[in-house]
Amino acid sequence: MEKASVDEIRNRFDNDVERFSNLETGQMSTQDAALVLELIAATAKRVTPAAARLLDLGCGAGNFSLKLAQVFPLERVTLVDLSANMLDRAVERLGALRLETRAMQCDVRDLDLEPASQDVIVAAAVMHHLRADVEWAAVFRQLYSALCPGGSLWIWDLVSHDIPGVQKEMWERYGAYLVSLKGEAYRDHVMAYVEYEDSPRSVAFQLHHLRAAGFTADVIHKNGCFAAIAACKQ
Repeated sequence: MEKASVDEIRNRFDNDVERFSNLETGQMSTQDAALVLELIAATAKRVTPAAARLLDLGCGAGNFSLKLAQVFPLERVTLVDLSANMLDRAVERLGALRLETRAMQCDVRDLDLEPASQDVIVAAAVMHHLRADVEWAAVFRQLYSALCPGGSLWIWDLVSHDIPGVQKEMWERYGAYLVSLKGEAYRDHVMAYVEYEDSPRSVAFQLHHLRAAGFTADVIHKNGCFAAIAACKQ
């Protein structure tokens, strides 16, 4: 099946800023979104307690940056997103914190990051837009380079499963979850755009490529088709 173009994905998010500005209502289709926001903040604080430089990939309206700013002594936040409208909202929401804020409208595949320029990187619901395996490997290598020694990367995303029977069971359970939220039409809508837009990879795939890039990597949460992964640069 032909997948959505970068422009199509950008346009969808340009028109959905208000929804994603509220974690509770904007990410209902993402199981455990609020729980994982708390979990990543608490765990990242233990792993990289003195982090001053945050890179937020696929920042959306800024939910993760706002949360991490509560636990870290941040001095600089770099926001990256395809959508200019999302970036504008994230910058607006972070304005009250009086941090140095940089906004970059680009695809994660096109980033050119300075080596050892970040203490913490968070990538929430962005990696599943990567397509070929080589893209995943290249992005992980660049993120490893961009982190300072002792820095950490936190991924929260839709995942697939390498065993077909497991994938079928998890996907059906996810569909049932969506029906419980808003009915069958909502399930069909979400599953249709996931099929068209997204190319998720398994946890095993991501751990393999993270470790190949040099990271020490582990799973900190998984529920059905969603998982959170921690990766550290020694």
